[in-house]
Amino acid sequence: MSKTIKTYQNFEWIDVEKPDHEELKTLTLPFNIDYNLLEDILEHGHLPKLEKVNEYTFIILRAYSALSNDNVTTVGELSNKIAFFINNDRLITIHRAEFGFLKNRPDDCRDSETLMLNIINEMLLTFKEPLQVQSEKMDEFEKEIFLKNSNTFSIESVYYQKSKARISKKVLQLTQNVLNQIIVKPESNSDLQDLKETCLNYLLNYDEVLEDANTILNTYLSVTAKKSNDVMKLLTIFSAFFLPLTFVVGIYGMNFDNMPELRWEYGYFFTVGILLLISITIYIWFKRKRIM
Repeated sequence: MSKTIKTYQNFEWIDVEKPDHEELKTLTLPFNIDYNLLEDILEHGHLPKLEKVNEYTFIILRAYSALSNDNVTTVGELSNKIAFFINNDRLITIHRAEFGFLKNRPDDCRDSETLMLNIINEMLLTFKEPLQVQSEKMDEFEKEIFLKNSNTFSIESVYYQKSKARISKKVLQLTQNVLNQIIVKPESNSDLQDLKETCLNYLLNYDEVLEDANTILNTYLSVTAKKSNDVMKLLTIFSAFFLPLTFVVGIYGMNFDNMPELRWEYGYFFTVGILLLISITIYIWFKRKRIM
């Protein structure tokens, strides 16, 4: 466990990293923190929430922590949480993952609310770069589908990008719900409103990514179906030409004695002429029907 205590003019900030159950219990015991909240802190993949217990407001929020090449399908794989215990005199942050932005907090925070809102802002900003990467990925997928002779498109990659966007949107929706429940002093209302607008902006952008992903999947399926239809069309055309020709050839391939054309001087040329006539007729019919 790593523990950092920083004293400001009006409050104290205690940051705890990677505590186990016993260390966490010992740490929070002097502050009269509800034992049940410790289980929420240690639970893997716990979603954002807000509770008011005793003298503290308890908040869990999640920051984006997955790498751009990670294939993730769960909240725990995509993000890591920070738990906040806050009152007028103290801010306690508890987390398992290491967050660089926690080490560079300003020294002139006027109260615990200001520091907490500052940290929440940094947590929201962790979604910014992944969102840009996913938007660019959607553009790349679109190019791969529509550019000719492109065999690099991967439907599996689209699935994982869609999964990331869906989970991120879910986390941000719950974060938005928490932000709407936070009550701050009048002088911090502007900062809180900025956080709400940032969260809403990211939600709208993730909606676009999800919509693009669904459109790309549907387009890919349509293009694939069109290619299959083109193959079937080609096979049908070949069949339409060769089936009647095969029928005629099959008739004259029968070994009956009484077949006058077999002994006729011009029988071969007559049969070839019939085959050519049938082929030309089929070709003209296809052209008129715009099948070819």
